[in-house]
Amino acid sequence: MLIKTGKTYQIDDRIPSKLLYSVFYNRAIMMVRGYLKTGRRVFVGNNTKILNSSNIIFGKTVTIGKQCLLDGFSSEKIILGDCVKIGAYSTLTSTSHFSKYGKGLKIGNNSAVGQFTEFGAAGGIEIGNDVIMGSYVSFHSENHNFLDASQLIRLQGVTSKGIKLGNNIWVGAKVTFLDGCVIGNNSVVAAGAVVNGVFLDNEVIGGVPAKVLKNIE
Repeated sequence: MLIKTGKTYQIDDRIPSKLLYSVFYNRAIMMVRGYLKTGRRVFVGNNTKILNSSNIIFGKTVTIGKQCLLDGFSSEKIILGDCVKIGAYSTLTSTSHFSKYGKGLKIGNNSAVGQFTEFGAAGGIEIGNDVIMGSYVSFHSENHNFLDASQLIRLQGVTSKGIKLGNNIWVGAKVTFLDGCVIGNNSVVAAGAVVNGVFLDNEVIGGVPAKVLKNIE
């Protein structure tokens, strides 16, 4: 049997039919749940909350795992492209404080993030097509101001440059993306990296803080 999602592949002959039936059954339930929550054909896991779904554009075959929270209250449309998958226990926070309406999140086609992903999207996050990520990845698209020693840090406000990832990127588990960082196309981000800076196409980066480890030819 050929399966078409973000890619076309042949099911391994060793996969038991019992597993296939279980998956198809669960997907059917997720589709019904998604339609009830959004009014659209979206696969939604158990105990997932979607706030202000009218401000979210769902592509084809979007999957949102169980016990996620998606905050659709943002100044721009939340866009989840075709075949986007958000892993279980993930959180999207678009507006973190009433003093500033957040910008939101855009994810391109065939991109997927693992379990326990945190999208701090108040300053804006853009992720391209064909981006795959491990678990426990976090995005922080705002940064606290702290240079005025006469004031409390929490009273000095924030800056918001946003975060941008290009196309065809592999992100390892437990990577942290900080405000203002940019990752070019055809890149790899090693597990555990803390990314704060601008990186070009075709680079492997890693470390704390992240730096270029090698180029992809």
